[in-house]
Amino acid sequence: MSYLNISRLKISYGEKVVLHNIDLAVEKGEMIALLGPSGCGKTTLLNALCGFINVNAGDISIAGRDITHSAPEQRNITMVFQSYALWPHLTVAKNIGYGLKLRKWRRDDIDHRVNELLHIVNLSGLAEMKVTELSGGQRQRVALARALAIEPDVLVLDEPLSNLDAKVRLNVRHEIKALQKKLGFTSLIVTHDQQEALVMADRIAVLNQGKIEQIGTPEDIYQRPATPFVADFMGADNKLSFNDIQASADMALHINGNYLSASSQQQIVYFRSADAGLSELNCTPQDSGLTVEGLVEQSAFLGNLYRHSVRCNNHLLLADASICWPPQTPVRLHVPASALHVFTSSHVR
Repeated sequence: MSYLNISRLKISYGEKVVLHNIDLAVEKGEMIALLGPSGCGKTTLLNALCGFINVNAGDISIAGRDITHSAPEQRNITMVFQSYALWPHLTVAKNIGYGLKLRKWRRDDIDHRVNELLHIVNLSGLAEMKVTELSGGQRQRVALARALAIEPDVLVLDEPLSNLDAKVRLNVRHEIKALQKKLGFTSLIVTHDQQEALVMADRIAVLNQGKIEQIGTPEDIYQRPATPFVADFMGADNKLSFNDIQASADMALHINGNYLSASSQQQIVYFRSADAGLSELNCTPQDSGLTVEGLVEQSAFLGNLYRHSVRCNNHLLLADASICWPPQTPVRLHVPASALHVFTSSHVR
């Protein structure tokens, strides 16, 4: 049995069902990212796990202990909030030790644990500073240290990096992941940032409209999306129907094997702009994959590459390149077969 088990969980707000029969099993020491758009049920799932909202149906257990209807303080689960939720009038040390004080630890034991955590989160020497004097990244480390102080069974993080500047966010997410591997705590992190989930999680659960669309490793979710929603959400921002490709003289699709077959259902092809290569029309076309001919409409400089909008009949497709192709340039866009994600209409909800 897994360490944390969520089974057939259902939560409603009035007549609106927010979570539909959620099943999620988390191993001890594993970090799971709950990924999805706003309103998909990510934070509701965390709140149910922590005991902040009531469960309509289903079960939650940790190490075989049923906590479905336990009070929040009886679950030994701590949350790191998006807003940090630190006491502004207290020092760093007193914020970290607050939970231990409530549990009536001895003063010497609290000081020892606080100093240990300050070292772990790279805040040594800042114990007596007020948290209002710290940077955003430092405040997030204090919030993390406070959550870890009581040695929770499960640590949950609700959009923990969304208030940080982009550069600080990159550093802190790697620090949290390294700390999780070092200490081996079991964790669920909510995010809507795909890159954040890919970097930090051992596995990712993609939620959509209160249901889990797919659970898998970051590589599985990114390279082998199970549904059109997952493909689109994970960056496959180009979409063509099989009928559109067949009907156009400027598009060709060649995939070996039975990847595409005769079917009464509509078939949709998804691919990422990063997987689409551009070339001149007089270049020899590739035999396998998707080939599209069109005109460059515009380009955008993204720092290490240019993202081009290519018009083919009524379709506007995106393709990345290291050079900038001028507007109105005729080009051939090619996507290798391995980078195409093909679904039938039965996958679309």
